[in-house]
Amino acid sequence: MKIALIGYGKMGRAIEEIAIQKGHSIIIKITSGNTSELMIENLQQADVAIEFTGPGSAYKNIKACLEAGLPVISGSTGWLDQRGDIENFCKQQDGTFLYASNFSLGVNIFFEINKKLAALMSAHPEYGVTIEEIHHTQKKDVPSGTAITLAEQVLKNIKRLSKWAIENALPGELKITSKRIDPAPGTHHVLYHSEVDDIEIIHTAHNRKGFASGVILAAEFLSNKKGIFTMKDVLNL
Repeated sequence: MKIALIGYGKMGRAIEEIAIQKGHSIIIKITSGNTSELMIENLQQADVAIEFTGPGSAYKNIKACLEAGLPVISGSTGWLDQRGDIENFCKQQDGTFLYASNFSLGVNIFFEINKKLAALMSAHPEYGVTIEEIHHTQKKDVPSGTAITLAEQVLKNIKRLSKWAIENALPGELKITSKRIDPAPGTHHVLYHSEVDDIEIIHTAHNRKGFASGVILAAEFLSNKKGIFTMKDVLNL
């Protein structure tokens, strides 16, 4: 499989390492220094694009790949207010797009546990719920995309909470606390607290290999497929 890698930070390099281990090749690497190479003729040499950049560039990068007829996977966060536009454009182009806030197998299982626990706790208003996430200091978005996914799952199941808020949450809001501590690759806590006990679920990443392996698994999954997908499709959850 020939991969166009858009974004070559720590995550991009981890993806490259796993891709090569699995027999794939990186034929294009786009960084902040060579964005002029993000052209249709270059993209069309690849079988799939993997996009890990930032809020300011993700939308145009993804759209460029779809315009080139190239299946694209994105793990960028902070741009999701435009996700609906991208999905509509993907359908118009008869293209292929997969977005995930987190590609780790462990995190995606954690998502399923979070939804189940929130559904069970919905009938017990004596428990308050909070979310905490810890990442390295170079992570740009606050809160993390994974924390937002966890929060949205809780809100969907616990109707007494109106929305999530960072730090200074009002009554009826779900508080998310974000910490930036090196070299943490990612830890997420969901805590239910009452006067009598606590219930807590935690996912802790030890390194980026789990995320990178999930990205390559997703890239392999997209082969010969059209449409819009998530990691639930890849992992058959």
